[in-house]
Amino acid sequence: MEGVAPAVSLFRPRPSARFPVLLAADSVAARRSPSADGWSGVSMRSLETSPPRAGRSAVRKHGSTESAPRRSGITRVPRLGPAVSTKRAGRRKDPLINLEVSRHRAAVAAVRLLRIEKGKAFVDLLNEKANDSGDNEMGYVERTLGFSTRYLEDWDIRLVTVIVAGTVRWKRYLDYLIMSLCSEEKVFREMEPLLLQILRIGFFEILKLDVPAYAAVDENVRLAKVALRPGAGNMVNAILRKLLLLKETNSLPLPKIEGDDRAQARALSIIYSHPVWMVRRWIRLHGKDEALRLMNWNNSDPRFSLRVNTSKGYTRADLVKQLESLQVHHEESVMDEFVRIQEGMQAVLQAGLLKDGMCAVQDESAGLVVSVVDPQPGDTIIDCCAAPGGKTLFMASRLSRQGKIRALDVNKGRLRILMDAAKQHSLDDMITDIHADLRLYAKETTAKYDKVLLDAPCSGLGVLSKRADLRWNRQFEDLEELMCLQDELLDSASTLVKPGGILIYSTCSIDPEENENRITTFVQRHPEFTIQNVCGYVPTEFLTDEGFYSSTPTKHSMDGAFAARLVRSMH
Repeated sequence: MEGVAPAVSLFRPRPSARFPVLLAADSVAARRSPSADGWSGVSMRSLETSPPRAGRSAVRKHGSTESAPRRSGITRVPRLGPAVSTKRAGRRKDPLINLEVSRHRAAVAAVRLLRIEKGKAFVDLLNEKANDSGDNEMGYVERTLGFSTRYLEDWDIRLVTVIVAGTVRWKRYLDYLIMSLCSEEKVFREMEPLLLQILRIGFFEILKLDVPAYAAVDENVRLAKVALRPGAGNMVNAILRKLLLLKETNSLPLPKIEGDDRAQARALSIIYSHPVWMVRRWIRLHGKDEALRLMNWNNSDPRFSLRVNTSKGYTRADLVKQLESLQVHHEESVMDEFVRIQEGMQAVLQAGLLKDGMCAVQDESAGLVVSVVDPQPGDTIIDCCAAPGGKTLFMASRLSRQGKIRALDVNKGRLRILMDAAKQHSLDDMITDIHADLRLYAKETTAKYDKVLLDAPCSGLGVLSKRADLRWNRQFEDLEELMCLQDELLDSASTLVKPGGILIYSTCSIDPEENENRITTFVQRHPEFTIQNVCGYVPTEFLTDEGFYSSTPTKHSMDGAFAARLVRSMH
């Protein structure tokens, strides 16, 4: 389909001499990797209860048990070194490792996907170790599948992260094809959750990663047989082989873009894997071509930016030197403190650049919001929805050790993370945390501030490239609820602004209802505030006709964001 983001090839064959085949009879204890304390972009919340092992009922009438052919020179199980003892002081015995699961990537990926879909965990794009501090990740695998797998090598860790994020992004597209290739719709509708995740992984690897056919089929068939039963493996084998035939003949059963607007939006939502309501809204607001560009951006590999920590004396040149030593390709940003990278984030994490406080992961779009705030030495500032703290830390670094910032948030745990990061960046003496609901705090306090930043809760429609799961967790009805909340928070934040002070409202949304329209209705309710043009605070390419800051993924190659600057009258 024209306009769809191309498949990415991440599979790199490795010589068999490094990875001898290990038979099931050669089971040894798990080799433990040292846990890493490095920063992880989004934590994965655990399931409230451990999921039961997948049930045994299923369809048994599919496919053949014939194994996929092996490609010469490539094996399936990584070299793990010598066996280690299962006895450790103060620790239980390691469980036996099931070596029938080829490469073990699929097992870890399938369990992560179950946690995301059933347990509402987050997709972790910046995980430093997919072994998730070692024991935790493999503990989930063991409790879910009933057996343990070997720890993964770094290359496989990165690939698991790509597979999980990509499978979540393309879920609607993948499910449509899986259902089309099942013998009847009922088979798909009643499919066990684990079996469905295995098929999604196989389809994604074949269609979007260009993993060699034999590897995708063999790995996922083997996992289905071991984790479920032989019949499930036969079914996966039959469906994946059917998919390969359709791919080779370029005859995938995708819907045609025809009919009325609703029908076309439904077809596009499948082909580009987005909710129908989102597709229809973007076509109405931006036109079909821009909607397609937005969906392509959201389905592409996320791009990241690093902000150098100037408060510890580092410069962008220092950060660039470190990236060059790590052989991480980078580009300079429109902002002096930022550097763009698209690949190599794992190298940055493992080198400890974040843990040492040299830099932080922060999108340029968020940095430009701080430029709209324009923190000056001596300012008193309150960040009203501060956690996890990226903007708070950046504002503090611009105060040159003169001024104070109050970081307010309703989530105590996230505030703790913010303050830990402040210590890491040597900024904790400038930041005071306040655990409170802004609406209650504003009623109870008499404090007034020079600048008040309200980075409001929003739909997050500008960050769907990085938040692969977010598109499936948003409904159209959420917008109405969020707009009511945004109005309430704006009203409360406005009471904290000194006469002559500044109120900044920002979101990471690209929807005008959450952005321009909220400001329009706010100034109607609060005539003591006037809109101040952000010209001079951000580059002109980010200026809107109304004088607001706006970044758009398809135009600026960064997350979508919005900010307005309002001045309170002296009386």
